[in-house]
Amino acid sequence: MSFLYTAVAFVLALGPLIVFHELGHYLVARLCGVKVLRFSVGMGKVVWSRRFGRDQTEWAISALPLGGYVQMLDARDPATAPKDEADLAREFTRQNVWKRIAIVAAGPIANFLLAIVLFGALFMHGAQEPAAKLAAMGADTPAYAAGLRAGDVVIAVNGEPVESFSELRWAVTHLAVDRQDAHFDVKSANGSSYAASIPAGAFKAVDPEGDPDGDVMSALGMNVWIGMPVVEQAVGGGPGERAGLRRGDVVVKADGKPLLDAGDFVRTVRAAAGKTLQLDVRRDGNLLSLPLTPDRDAKGQGVAQVQLAPAVEFVTVQAGPFEAIAKGAGRTWEMTALTFKMIARIVTGQASLKNVTGPLTIADYAGQTARMGLATFLGFIAVVSVSLGVMNLLPIPVLDGGHLLYYSLEVLTGRPLSERIQAFAQRAGVGLLFMLMALAIFNDLGRLL
Repeated sequence: MSFLYTAVAFVLALGPLIVFHELGHYLVARLCGVKVLRFSVGMGKVVWSRRFGRDQTEWAISALPLGGYVQMLDARDPATAPKDEADLAREFTRQNVWKRIAIVAAGPIANFLLAIVLFGALFMHGAQEPAAKLAAMGADTPAYAAGLRAGDVVIAVNGEPVESFSELRWAVTHLAVDRQDAHFDVKSANGSSYAASIPAGAFKAVDPEGDPDGDVMSALGMNVWIGMPVVEQAVGGGPGERAGLRRGDVVVKADGKPLLDAGDFVRTVRAAAGKTLQLDVRRDGNLLSLPLTPDRDAKGQGVAQVQLAPAVEFVTVQAGPFEAIAKGAGRTWEMTALTFKMIARIVTGQASLKNVTGPLTIADYAGQTARMGLATFLGFIAVVSVSLGVMNLLPIPVLDGGHLLYYSLEVLTGRPLSERIQAFAQRAGVGLLFMLMALAIFNDLGRLL
């Protein structure tokens, strides 16, 4: 059932993006006066089709659910070459180079526009997100060395305001990939304001490969605030119940040392297997002292068998229509730039090939985000739409970017590339594309298995 759910989520995420991409090509081709013979969702053998419109364009679904295509009147292919003298002017290669560039670029542009609309809609709808408030961090982390402390709220990164922890994570990840210093404007737990900085060298130390999917924030010591340790339930017969902990108790100290947050309590308990901790507990306005002796688990760590109540602080992130579209465009631009930078780092050997992901990872994330709710799923679709647009702009023959490279050379030289060179490039492009797909699937399997 889980597999079926993931498969359906994958189709619902990728299918509309492919259709939207191909619609970009189709609409601009029609605007440029080019005759469209077929609009196909999927590749390979056509399994269903219908013809519509003045040109009797064939709208088809094909057997392989990998991509799609718009087949235009094209003299280079005997199957699609004009057979009627009246159609010569509507043949693709007879259009001027700028029209051909517009038709080819329309697919990726459609994906970017869709991402802007989706991000804008999410910003306008608003969402409850964890505040950019920091949990306690280890004394050996870059965040602690920068002066950041538990309970502090980051209000801006390099001068750009952040409202939520997700915005903070995005800004820091961007700087980690760019290897730039991070400057934070911070409001401390006592209400005062100060500035803190993490140097670019710290990013390289904690994340040598510049992996945007890696947990850079945790490595830096910047985790979301989860509140003080408030007891939700003490498991019957466990160390917590034996110590006298009850629902609603707030643990404020352990062996006289103040606890900074719930994570600090968990770390203290894990390090005290078999030892007795003297806890200072606030209950109904009174301060009690309770002895807790954690049991030892299979890994040798201490466990109190106490369930803590989540105490994450949330903020409502919302924007008006114009601001939401502007923020959506900004997020799309940032993601596009970040993706191109990562590709450049992979090509130059500065980042690992493990960062190349494929359909299995997309399907896995589609299933996970679909379970989290519609807003999260739409956000994921927007991210994939940006990735699809970027991928198609890569200068690889057979992709849109490869054709744009041909036409750019034609603009510079004043004449099109020879058919012989294009045919050779196409074969090389197909080979490169298959190798990239094989690498992506290999990485996907490594992650999932």
